[in-house]
Amino acid sequence: MKRFQIYVLGAALALLTACTSRQNISNIQTHQNIVIDSNINDDATFKKVIAPYKNELEKQMNIKISHTSVELNKTGDNSNLGNLLTDYTYEGALAWAKANNIPNIDGAVINIGGIRTIIPAGDITIKQIFEVMPFENEVVIVKLKGSDLQGLFDYYLKEKTNNPVSHITIITEGNNIKTGLISGKKIEKDKTYYIATSDYLAMGGDRMYFFGKGEMIGTGIKLRELFIEKFKENKEVKVPTDLRLDLK
Repeated sequence: MKRFQIYVLGAALALLTACTSRQNISNIQTHQNIVIDSNINDDATFKKVIAPYKNELEKQMNIKISHTSVELNKTGDNSNLGNLLTDYTYEGALAWAKANNIPNIDGAVINIGGIRTIIPAGDITIKQIFEVMPFENEVVIVKLKGSDLQGLFDYYLKEKTNNPVSHITIITEGNNIKTGLISGKKIEKDKTYYIATSDYLAMGGDRMYFFGKGEMIGTGIKLRELFIEKFKENKEVKVPTDLRLDLK
């Protein structure tokens, strides 16, 4: 709720300043700063001023954009929400790649910790996507040689973390990688691969340091905005059911 109030305040201030005409500065006065935090008293005038903007923002946030017949969660190696959002990341990166002379996207990976909550069965609203993905992360494409991409499989072998993947299969047992595939094929050491991920992971977040061996290509695509558009395109969610991770 507090996060949503911050969105409301920010939107209201932006709209207010956008409607203000430019003024010449004729006098400068200094004043003591007032801390605005959770302890600030309710102000009837302030509430009255922002009410129209707050109501409009709530209206926009509660727009229904999709529907799911099952709960979308982040549980297990192949969480349905994690795999779904990684597929959306892959699809968004692939569309961008085709428009920007990049030959292909071979796979995608995002971090499970960036998915902040579940989506219950039923209608899906824009507000829920903000709650699932409150961060301002962007889609990044990392260009890697196959010999360096081996670090991806070594990472999952060591960390045993359920960071979701798309077009990637990793099966481990103990200290061994039983299966490691990109788009259904084994890695070719001399081949160039393009992996879609977030700027957070591309910069070594969650100890994914192997990405540092590649070339980062920024897309400017916000993950949250991409997810909203993808849910709009898919009015009824189709949950991925294929095996991607099996970490033992």
